[in-house]
Amino acid sequence: MTQAIQKTLRDSAAMRWTALLLLALAMFCSYIFMDILSPIKDLMQETRGWDSTAFGTMQGSEVFLNVFAFFLIFAGIILDKMGVRFTAILSAAVMLIGACIKWYAVSDAFYGSSLESWFTNNLNYIPVFDELGVSPFYAGMPASAKFAACGFMIFGCGCEMAGITVSRGIVKWFKGREMALAMGSEMALARLGVATCMIFSPFFARLGGVVSVSRSVAFGVVLMCIALIMTIVYFFMDKKLDAQTGEAEEKDDPFKISDLGQILTSSGFWLVALLCVLYYSAIFPFQKYAVNMLQCNLTLTAPAEGSFWAGSSVTIVQYIIMLIVAATGFASNFQKKAASKYGLLGLSIVALITYCYMGYMRQSAETVFAVFPLLAVLITPILGSYVDHKGKAATMLVLGSLLLIACHLTFAFVLPAFKGNAIGGIAIAYLTILVLGASFSLVPASLWPSVPKLVDAKVIGSAYALIFWIQNIGLWLFPLLIGKVLDKTNPGVTDPTQYDYTAPLVMLACLGVAALVLGLVLKAVDRKNNLGLEEPNIKE
Repeated sequence: MTQAIQKTLRDSAAMRWTALLLLALAMFCSYIFMDILSPIKDLMQETRGWDSTAFGTMQGSEVFLNVFAFFLIFAGIILDKMGVRFTAILSAAVMLIGACIKWYAVSDAFYGSSLESWFTNNLNYIPVFDELGVSPFYAGMPASAKFAACGFMIFGCGCEMAGITVSRGIVKWFKGREMALAMGSEMALARLGVATCMIFSPFFARLGGVVSVSRSVAFGVVLMCIALIMTIVYFFMDKKLDAQTGEAEEKDDPFKISDLGQILTSSGFWLVALLCVLYYSAIFPFQKYAVNMLQCNLTLTAPAEGSFWAGSSVTIVQYIIMLIVAATGFASNFQKKAASKYGLLGLSIVALITYCYMGYMRQSAETVFAVFPLLAVLITPILGSYVDHKGKAATMLVLGSLLLIACHLTFAFVLPAFKGNAIGGIAIAYLTILVLGASFSLVPASLWPSVPKLVDAKVIGSAYALIFWIQNIGLWLFPLLIGKVLDKTNPGVTDPTQYDYTAPLVMLACLGVAALVLGLVLKAVDRKNNLGLEEPNIKE
């Protein structure tokens, strides 16, 4: 009888994984919108006049308010005071508002409007920020890019708030259970949004033979509406869980500024936070330029007009195959019978090879880069389960740094050497992109589950907020830097497919070197202070 009373939604594997799925689907949609313009950078330059500096400044604006207005810190306080479910809905609503503004900024309706005139004549000089060189706008920046940046700033506030909320929600539903597996699985599903974006953003932009970048952004707006619906459903699940457990939402435990002291005085926390900013700065800003980088370094020949490979139906077919790769690879991790496990794994590999072949036949850089998260979907649950049962989180971070360095240096020096070799170039690109995605999967599987080991439970939301704030500094700075470095190292280049990406890629490889050093330091600190980072999450 007592056991029946204590049975809650959290004790049901089906229910807690359903809660995770709702949160992951919301993040899946946000990941799509985050990079919705990345695979059509060349079209933004051709149709909207955005050069690399304008593109990079707009992309970096996503996290501007989080960094310079300290919104993420406030988001952490809101999360600790108001709880997961309130903050989840708030973050989805804020993302939707920002997405709508960005859509209008790139739509035809914006052009010739009084709003365009206002943005053309204003925001060309921001006191203090201009002097410090951190302004989100600059004189001569296209009005559409300025207004899109405003919308992206608002979206970014909601997106990063959603990130810390999802992390906190997973801790709430999975603590003492398969938490690393849950965090890894959530991020694996969310990152399918990257592949979805790479495939469908160009598809919608070129739909019907008429280029319209606003269609791609409108697709993202629809998905943000779906994300809001997912968080509303989660709201009711989470509320029922609290009713069952008798736990109050975190707002009954008021946040105090003094609580930050225990976070900021932890050397382990600072090492994890710095590792996070280095990892994410070497990946997310790269994603925004990756398709254009491939366009510049691969020899691509458009398929014949009227052929299957040049049609729109191939997009749908390839996406279905991508889902088969992800679904079978992910499901193989949870099979107890060897026949089922290896059967699904084999199907996933065959589907992946088919997907890569179709990407080659389509001769499009965006479909080549879309392979980025697929290997991660397969191995992230494996890594998460390993950390849950065996530990070694800090060691995995060191391994991830080494792979990060190798991939960016390959893009910088090996891939350009294969230009002119249609098959060799795409083969190198596929292999490197898959390994890069796999290296990045080490972060959610090993880094995020380590945070609860470093801080008190009541300030986990604030701890995640601080890490995300530090991370956002890199996410603001490096898209901007890549754009400026591209323009500086490619003077006079007007064709967006002829840039030399060597300098930006070497810069990103240096971030990997710094992450490697910090990872080794973290291992030493963990040994000395017994932080438990190398210990399993689930005690056998």
